[in-house]
Amino acid sequence: MIEVRELRKTYRVRRRRAGLGAALSSLVHPEWSVVEALAGVSFSVAPGEIVGYIGPNGAGKSTTIKVMSGILVPDSGSCVIKGRVPWKERKAHVAGIGAVFGQRTQLWWDVPVSESFELLRAIYRVEPAAFRKRHDELVEALGAGELLGSPARSLSLGQRMRCELVASLLHGPDLLFLDEPTIGLDAVSKLAVRDFIARENRERGLTVILTTHDVHDIEALATRVILIGRGSILFDGGFAELLAPRRDKGVERALAELYGELGIA
Repeated sequence: MIEVRELRKTYRVRRRRAGLGAALSSLVHPEWSVVEALAGVSFSVAPGEIVGYIGPNGAGKSTTIKVMSGILVPDSGSCVIKGRVPWKERKAHVAGIGAVFGQRTQLWWDVPVSESFELLRAIYRVEPAAFRKRHDELVEALGAGELLGSPARSLSLGQRMRCELVASLLHGPDLLFLDEPTIGLDAVSKLAVRDFIARENRERGLTVILTTHDVHDIEALATRVILIGRGSILFDGGFAELLAPRRDKGVERALAELYGELGIA
């Protein structure tokens, strides 16, 4: 389903020293540095897999997801998903994928959730009968029925995340990108989200790329873990194997940074 080969992406970042004089100088003579977000990333994902894509902040996770979603164009390398290049065939590509970003919303903030769903139906051009069937299945599975009449701004984080999952799957995609889907959720909401994702994978063969800092999400859902650090793939295998005592220094360093972010000694 997904074939990623030697993806590379760099960013030019403007540098500025502290102080008023430095700020004025940077307006006339700006200084730039080059950050290598992806340094030759390669992996493949088969249909029906749940893959945990993990790493410390700044490792390149979100950049990879944005390339696979068709949002970013890499500097070099290839990415083919279901026979399409995401950034070249974006309309056809996005019709077959769903995405949930924990820090962003695809719901309209001031209108009832049900109206956001109807707008998404129109955007994806889903037939009304197929939409209603899928809508009812998802709403029931996530217990979101009582939320449909509320505007997104009035929902708690856990309630909004349930609605985000419904919204991401209304058009029937077979590939779902989840970027920190349980961030900030209470324990009950986290379990509900995990159970739902596992069910969609089991019953519908949904392929899931899961980016998260929550080790329990990975342990509960992922059949495979890819660890990225400083723009390079450092590990690709099972979760138990990742935690085994014999690892190379790059893996150890990336895990130490990740554990530090999580507050794990």
